[in-house]
Amino acid sequence: MGVDAMLRDKTALELGRMVKAREVGVAELTRAALSASREAQEALNPFVTICEQEALKRADAVQARVDAGEDMSPVAGVPMAAKDLISTKGIRTTCASSMLDNYIPMYDAAVIEKLEASGAVMIGKLNMDEFAMGSTNETSAYGAVRNPWDTRRCPGGSSGGSAAAVAAGAASYTLGSDTGGSIRQPSAFCGVTGLKPTYGAVSRWGLIAYGSSLDQIGPIARDARDCAAVLAALSGEADARDGTSISFAFDPIPEEPSVKGLRIALPDEAFGQGLDEAVRERVLEGAKALESLGASVEWIPFPMAEYAVAAYYVIASAEAASNLSRFDGIRYGPGIADTGLSLDEAILRARSEGFGREVKRRLMLGNFVLSAGYYDAYYNKALQAKALLAQAYRRVFDKYDIIITPTAPSVAVPLGASLDDPLAMYMGDVYTVPVNLAGLPALSLPCGFTDGLPVGMQMIGEPLSDGRLLAAGAAYQLATSHHTRKPDWKAPAKGDVLR
Repeated sequence: MGVDAMLRDKTALELGRMVKAREVGVAELTRAALSASREAQEALNPFVTICEQEALKRADAVQARVDAGEDMSPVAGVPMAAKDLISTKGIRTTCASSMLDNYIPMYDAAVIEKLEASGAVMIGKLNMDEFAMGSTNETSAYGAVRNPWDTRRCPGGSSGGSAAAVAAGAASYTLGSDTGGSIRQPSAFCGVTGLKPTYGAVSRWGLIAYGSSLDQIGPIARDARDCAAVLAALSGEADARDGTSISFAFDPIPEEPSVKGLRIALPDEAFGQGLDEAVRERVLEGAKALESLGASVEWIPFPMAEYAVAAYYVIASAEAASNLSRFDGIRYGPGIADTGLSLDEAILRARSEGFGREVKRRLMLGNFVLSAGYYDAYYNKALQAKALLAQAYRRVFDKYDIIITPTAPSVAVPLGASLDDPLAMYMGDVYTVPVNLAGLPALSLPCGFTDGLPVGMQMIGEPLSDGRLLAAGAAYQLATSHHTRKPDWKAPAKGDVLR
């Protein structure tokens, strides 16, 4: 098998074992990944920056550590990429926004430090919705990302580039961030596996924030075992630079994982109005498969979820308004020193030209709900709803181990379908935002297909049950093959226009 085929067909753990056994060189894998990333970029636009020289230099350094017998991560030497809101020293980090088009950080994010220590080779920075605000990856200043399963459709957002790169075989695993579903929803749309860890389990230091009480970095990969290997490298001791970081470790997934004895809940409200019928069928088939493997499955009422989307967009927009106030054209953003404008005029111009439409919409909403006349009416009520939702989840987890819902109400939507209807885009997050409000871990994994497009099933657990979720996901994937299917995409011929 050629190196290109290995990169496409093998998991990150399989490639890591081959690197350790000297069956393939780190530089060989890296060159193959760089070639695949250039092809994917031409067809799908998943990258903002491809770091060729840095990746090859890093590959040589990791190979030296492998040759010296150094103990590293099981995925050491395997090519990966990171969402472009994770700070990387000396490498452009744009948040897919004109505001940060030329921003080059002077430091690495905590997750990059950890991955480099564990032997990772980063090949590039991945496209995303601008400042992580969007669900289709169409708000990027660098153009929309396309879904490898159908280039007329979106890959999901905001970590659309992260999911598309894995699905297309350009990277064995990637890092995304999840504020309201931005790892899980694109994973569902692209037919890959994505984990939103427990809030605080992975340091957010060096993540350019959207909603600080909701944001969480996590892995996207081909299967649950790969996600577990990456999470093990990202977690560990609490990071003193991130006040929300916690010490966290979990047991490795057994060689023969099992769901026997697990108690699974299916919320009535998650399978009702607004859910595509084919998606409903595939997810229930997934739940039935888990039942056949020894889990017990029961239907439960969970009415609190209906308030989650409204509460989420109030809280997230308020936090975004605070976090993005620093982007004023003085410290960050387009320079204003020589414009001849007053300070207020220059800041207005910088923010008007630097931010896209969706970011402006959410900043306006955030400032509105934080204003004196509306703080109690909206923001405080949203915080109360958040607390009540967390309590409701705790009551469920007193009796059940895992909650299963669809990851998204439909398969990947056509490009352009929701740009002029933001409410439709926001409602697409109905199954994912409750998890972030409650700080829970959740795993999205492929559970079938409809009309040739993948469907995602979401497993939700109580705080710090990430290992249980990953083991259950691995048991499901051991018994099924949905996660092994790959899209048949190709770069357009010279002169061709993408569909």
